[in-house]
Amino acid sequence: MYQSASLPTKRRTQGPLAKCTSSVLLATCLFAGLAIPRNVTADEARNAAVRKLADRGIEFLMTRGQAENGAFSPESGSAVTSLCLAAILRHRPEAVNDPAIRKAIAFIESNFRPDGGVYVEGSLYKNYETCAAVDALIRANVDGRYDSNLERARLFIRGLQWDEGEGLTPEDPAYGGAGYGSKSRPDLSNTSFMIEALRQLGDKPDDEAIQKALMFVSRTQNLEGYGNDTEHAGAVKDGGFYYTPAAGGSSQAGETATGGLRSYASMTYAGFKSMIYAGLTQDDPRVAAALSFIRQNYSLETNPGMGDAGLFYYYHTFAKALAAGEIDILDDASGKPHVWRDDLIKVLTETQMEDGSWVNKSNERWMEGNRNLVTAYALLALDYCKE
Repeated sequence: MYQSASLPTKRRTQGPLAKCTSSVLLATCLFAGLAIPRNVTADEARNAAVRKLADRGIEFLMTRGQAENGAFSPESGSAVTSLCLAAILRHRPEAVNDPAIRKAIAFIESNFRPDGGVYVEGSLYKNYETCAAVDALIRANVDGRYDSNLERARLFIRGLQWDEGEGLTPEDPAYGGAGYGSKSRPDLSNTSFMIEALRQLGDKPDDEAIQKALMFVSRTQNLEGYGNDTEHAGAVKDGGFYYTPAAGGSSQAGETATGGLRSYASMTYAGFKSMIYAGLTQDDPRVAAALSFIRQNYSLETNPGMGDAGLFYYYHTFAKALAAGEIDILDDASGKPHVWRDDLIKVLTETQMEDGSWVNKSNERWMEGNRNLVTAYALLALDYCKE
């Protein structure tokens, strides 16, 4: 039976931080109105802060975010519903039989397609919608009721990969990637969704589809000589990642004066976690270069390279990637160590709205004016802050 995925998220305990609260976390808990007993551990304080934030976010989704048909923001397809459902069930697995949750699941079920995908009729985002549905369905898979659907989704996602089926060879920059599913060019965001979904569905790091995807991911990194054989490989030597090497290459952060594709943080974390899911370790030069970019650009005030654009997508990817990399503490460019979980909890505490939701008040690009989507991102990020 398909169950909640076992992706690489093992923690490494480091020093006294495992035994006492950090000043950042303590201040965050006090800001959130939590009473912290004496001698409480950092883990206990962190979990208490996460529960308080998550409870308010879930309350918003279940009382104010859901449409009559059970969907969350159905005008945007089925992906937001899947993300909201997965976010809720990560924090409250026992809610799977709650009437509101059953309505959301029924909406997802209504988008099961004969080809194995999970997407609304006429969708241009078949890969994105189906990958999002995988996480939700695994968490709702009571007594194996969705085993068949999940296996068919696995085959559907693999079939969307750009490879020999599209007449490509491994030399093509698009090879191994995944796009939204409308046959537009593949990109790193969708490829990272694909890799994660396939790992959740049981494919191993050495699986052929995941290793093909790793070729695409390597070509999105500003690192010459380690898999990026495109014209952009040596133009920006910072180890970060950009959006796509396909169709001439593109970065949402723009180009340098000499035509290099600028790295930005959200794609760098997506690239980093994809490499971890594909079996690479921190000894690999590609992973080491990505970590160097991450350290040099550590921030939760912005999505480095993109400012406020995609900020909550960034928080979600940031948390998932660092958990996958088994990283607890990061030194920034100045050498200052950061307990990233505590930093993230602090930011999400400060940005939660009075109604319990989150929204990107500075930049609505990529749907971050949608409270359902952004609240799902925040709740998913918080799940990686728990012990």
